[in-house]
Formats: sequence, structure tokens, C-alpha cells
Amino acid sequence: MTDFADTPVAELSETQARGELARLATLLAQANAAYHTEDAPEITDAEYDAAKRRNSEIEARFPALKRADSPSEQVGAAPAEGFAKVRHRVRMLSLSNAFDDDDIRDFDRQVRAFLGMSGDNPLAYTAEPKIDGLSLSLRYENGTLIEAATRGDGAEGENVTANARTIEDVPQTLTGAPEVLEVRGEVYMSHDDFARLNESQSEKGGKTFANPRNAAAGSLRQLDSRITAARPLRFFAYSWGELSEPFAETQMQAIERLAALGFSTNPLTRLVTTPDEMLAHYHAIEEMRATLGYDIDGVVYKVDDLALQGRMGFRSTTPRWAIAHKFPAELAWTRLEAIDIQVGRTGALSPVGRLTPVTVGGVVVSNATLHNEDYIAGRDSKGEEIRGGKDIRIGDWVQVYRAGDVIPKVADVDLDKRPDDAAPYVFPDTCPECGSAAIREEGDAVRRCTGGMICPAQAVEKLKHFVSRAAFDIEGLGSKQVEAFYHDETLPIREPADIFTFARRDGEALAKLKNRDGWGEKSATNLFAAIDERRHIPLNRVIFALGIRHVGENSANLLARHYGDWPTFEAAMTEATPEGGAAWEELLSIDGVGETMATSLVTTFHQEAERASIDRLVAELDIAAVEAPQSAGSPVAGKTVVFTGTLEKMTRAEAKARAESLGAKVSGSVSAKTDLVVAGPGAGSKAKKAEELGVEIVDEDGWLELIAGA
Repeated sequence: MTDFADTPVAELSETQARGELARLATLLAQANAAYHTEDAPEITDAEYDAAKRRNSEIEARFPALKRADSPSEQVGAAPAEGFAKVRHRVRMLSLSNAFDDDDIRDFDRQVRAFLGMSGDNPLAYTAEPKIDGLSLSLRYENGTLIEAATRGDGAEGENVTANARTIEDVPQTLTGAPEVLEVRGEVYMSHDDFARLNESQSEKGGKTFANPRNAAAGSLRQLDSRITAARPLRFFAYSWGELSEPFAETQMQAIERLAALGFSTNPLTRLVTTPDEMLAHYHAIEEMRATLGYDIDGVVYKVDDLALQGRMGFRSTTPRWAIAHKFPAELAWTRLEAIDIQVGRTGALSPVGRLTPVTVGGVVVSNATLHNEDYIAGRDSKGEEIRGGKDIRIGDWVQVYRAGDVIPKVADVDLDKRPDDAAPYVFPDTCPECGSAAIREEGDAVRRCTGGMICPAQAVEKLKHFVSRAAFDIEGLGSKQVEAFYHDETLPIREPADIFTFARRDGEALAKLKNRDGWGEKSATNLFAAIDERRHIPLNRVIFALGIRHVGENSANLLARHYGDWPTFEAAMTEATPEGGAAWEELLSIDGVGETMATSLVTTFHQEAERASIDRLVAELDIAAVEAPQSAGSPVAGKTVVFTGTLEKMTRAEAKARAESLGAKVSGSVSAKTDLVVAGPGAGSKAKKAEELGVEIVDEDGWLELIAGA
């Protein structure tokens, strides 16, 4: 997969941005699996953060290019097999990241802008060290610990209750707590305990760990709780999930109450009131970092007032009221042993460097992205030199840079150590998987296989996406199983519908599968049951699972909420064409849907082979309708609302978030299906069109009166 990692986002063309998003999606997915599921990170946190930030910047500039597997819609990774799953009552979200002082000043400005506050208004934040450990949620009912779960993918984690009970910092009972209290925090291991554990493991001939975070995660996720009990795990509490009653009025008061209940809280947490104070505390903690005795990777700032947190709400995967200020990246030198070409779901050829393993920032790195053929040759997207024009060759001594990519990048080459026989790398012009021509279109950095579905790599990647966490998420049918079934001649799965027709051949398929290596009668029976369970599935998951370019998880949710059920959605996509018409205009009216996404959607449904594949799949499913979130007593639930003009008592973002929380659909344009237009001063064409169509119009005061008490 190719990219333009050295090209500023502002200079990327649409084609280049599409290629960059494809590369980042692959890298971040691999990193999430390595970090959250396998407890074996392939890159540093700094690299991971840099990749996510670049992905978000590109999506912000090209919103219509947002991918179905967008990293910005994902939190963590799917729970590992071996533990029972726990559905979080309140999602465990990740944080957006900041990397320099200007990012923090921007964060403060954005918070104030959202809340409609000037720079003169007092606004307090908490600032606390960001522990480099494993997130854990502890559920107490009537003061007793009844359940502990890892974050997992944010919506669903692993049940590690027996293991959590062995951690000294985790109270078994609480006095004076709410009837229901979910305490959230980070499991970690101190440097001294980590050194003693590795020494003990080495003496016994057991597995040693690369860093304390890996040791903590691996210890908490032991199937035998006796092993966890023997490991020196610690826990810092800093947040909460479900509550049966209000817990505090401010973030700082809540932390103090957690401490009073018996939890360990970080003593370096402070209240700050300006960006300068935030940065001063950050740099103070950075100076202490080496002497703390445990790993941290930054500082987290949160709006202190919980009522303001409630007003700001959440993006799809991150809260608007918090940010993590990460520490700088690290570098290391190692040998480039080989260059492999991987083929992604869209056919993009991605060069990956295989390295002599090297530790960077406490993580062992053995792979690095080489971005694209230009990057290997020492050129940027404009043909200008990078790295002083030094190309990258197999056998080179290379500098590995970790600043956010899931797979690290090669930053430099030491020509003094270049082997005499090192030859310039020749990028392939044919697909290594199927032999089809690999074409690089003019102006595009991405070279793509032209084989389409005849390319096994593309077909397998599409199937992997179909069974991914946010799509069908079929228990027992993950990436490895999909790949095996794809290449199986007796039990083949070549397209999504095959999964369900496969399960219908109960007797025949079960008899064949239960005797395979790695399968038994129980596991085979469980797989068929899991497949059958997914025949009934919500509309939003089906839309996302189709893997339509530019349609991410959040976009699929928007589409599902707007159209409601599959027949309506299918009919609309069939009728709509980019040439115009009512169906096309309705699609574009959905807030968050642009022309690029709309074109991709209708093109998919108008392609004969693609449509036939979708029809075969839908024939096997019972697709559940999706309704907008309902709020008790909401006067706007299910209604389509348009905001236009200037709002004076709340920001546009706050108004939109509030409307959606009350079950309304927020549209970007007025049509005959619009129920209400909220018009502030300066309202123009939208208000005029609403008048022409007879749509109800209210001013901001009318809107606030309408939703008062809801």
C-alpha cells in the first residue's frame, strides 16, 4: 500500500489522499490487533498516534474519502478468544491526541468555541499522567465487586473478574458507594516489579516481556487466575462508567471520591485553568518521567466541570472534552533484511520492510512501512528529493522512526554501511498474488492490482472486513479462518453469501469440518450456531460490512438511521444516480454524506456483479430496521431538523449534538421530508426554501423552548 507520508495534508490531491487513507487503515488495524489483542506491539505509541492524527487530518480535509474501515471509527481491537465477553453499559472510548504546545492551545480554543465561551471566561481542566498500561472497568453493585472487564473494542471487552480480584489495588468491597458504580482505570506494573518478574521468568526458562505494559497486559489476561495472582499488578483509578446516581460535580471531586472509597489515584493530578498552566504541568511531569517508577506516555487533560462534559458529549470514538498530550517519538538503527509486497482490499500494493528486530521506546520492532515506490527511491509525491535523495535498498542500515504509525517508518539510511552488492529496489509492476498487471494511474502514488475479485488477496481482505468487529463479527470466524476457508476446495467461502449457504449444509459441512485439524464437533457446531445467529443483524452493520469505499462505520450508522430498513435503503440506492433526481438529492441531504461517498454507494448498487453478490447475501439474512435513538419525552424524536443562520445561545455543534441525543435526524439541506428548520439571524436560502415547502420554522428561543425538559 502506498502513501504520501512526507507530503503535507494541505498539498495532497484527492487521489493521493485516498491512497494515504488506505495505507493508514491497514497499518492502524495491524497495530490495534498487535497491541490490544496479542499484547505484542509492533510499533511505539508515538508512531501509532502520529498515524491516527494524520488519518484524522486527511479525513477532515476530504470527508467524502472516509473509508469503511476508518481508524477514526475504531477503539482498540476485538476481544481475544478464551474469555467470556462483556458488553459495556457505557462505552470505553479512547482519547484524541495532541503532540505539541499549539495542539493544546487549539484544544482549549475548540472547547471554548463549542461551549460559546470567550477566552476571558474561567475554565478549569484536570491534568494527570497518562499511564501506559491496560484499561480495566470494575463494576460494583451494592458495594461489592461483581465484574471486571478489559476495554476490548470499546463496546465489548473480556471478562477478567477472577484475575482482577487478585490485584492488591482493587477493593473487593466499597463503603458509601452508589448502588451501581463502574470504576475505570489502568492496570500497570512498576519498573522494579517488571525487572524482578523478567529475572524470575528467565531463571525458570519462561517467557520474558519486552516492557512493563506487555507484562501487565499479559498477566491480567491469563486464563489461570493463579498466574495473575503471582504477578505484581497495580491499578490507578481515574474515571467511571455506569452510575446509579450522580457521583460528583467535577472531575477532581470525582477523583477525590474514588480515593476516599479506597482506590489508588495518581498523586500528580492537578487542576489547571489556562493552556500555559496545562503545558507547565506537562513539562514538569515530563522531567519526572524517568524517576516515577512506572511508565507513562503523556498527560491527559479533561474539562473539570462534569456538566460541561455532558454538554460537549462525544464524537464517534472520543470525548470532545478530553485530550491526551503525548510525549515525543524515539529513533533506532537496524538492518533492512527484505522488502515484501502486501496486497490490500482495494488492490493497493504496499511495500513493508522486514528488519533485524530492534527495541524502540521499549517495543521490539521487526517491520516498517516503506510507503510507496517513490519513497523507496528517495522522492516525494512531487518528485523532489527526501532523505537527501538516498534510496532504500535491501541490506541497508536504516533509522527507524516511531511517531504514530502502527508499523514504524524508515527515516534515514546510513550510506557508509551500505553493502557493496546492494542493488536499487525494483518495484513490481505485476501483482505478487495473482500475476495481474499492477497499474499506477497518473498523479497517483498507489500502484494497484487490476485483478479485482480474481485476486485472492483482495477477495480475502474483503471477506476479512465482512467478518470484522464492526461488521458481522461472527464468533469463531476471524481473519485466519476466513483465509483458510477461502483456499479450501471442499468447503470454500469465496464471497459473503457463501458463509451462510455454507452453514445451511449442516450435516455435510459439519461432517467435513469436525475432522479438520484445529476443529472438533463442538467447535464446528458452535461456528454454525454463530453464523445462524448473525442471520438476524441490524441494517447499519450490513451497510458497513459491504465494504463500500468511503463508507465507514459512522457513515453506515447515518445511512441506517436515515433510511430505517433495508428495502427503503436498497430502493433509494437503486433509484439514485449522480445525474440528479429526488433520490440523489435525498442522499446528499444527509448530514455527513458528500458527493464522493454518494457516488461510491450508488455505483456499487448499479454494478451488475456487485449487486448480484449483495442480493445473494441479503437473501440469507433477516435485516433488522434501525431507529433513531429515542429519548423519553423527546418532542423531536424521529424528526428531521435543519439548523441555519447564526445561533447565539449555543454553538452549531452543540445544537446538533443535542438534537441527535434527543433522537432527531440532523440534515444539511431542506426538503419536503424536513420537519423543522431552526433559523437564527442571517438565515438565507434554507429558510426561504422551508417557507416555500411549508416546513415549520422556529428561532433559537423556540427551539430551546421546544426541547426544554427533554
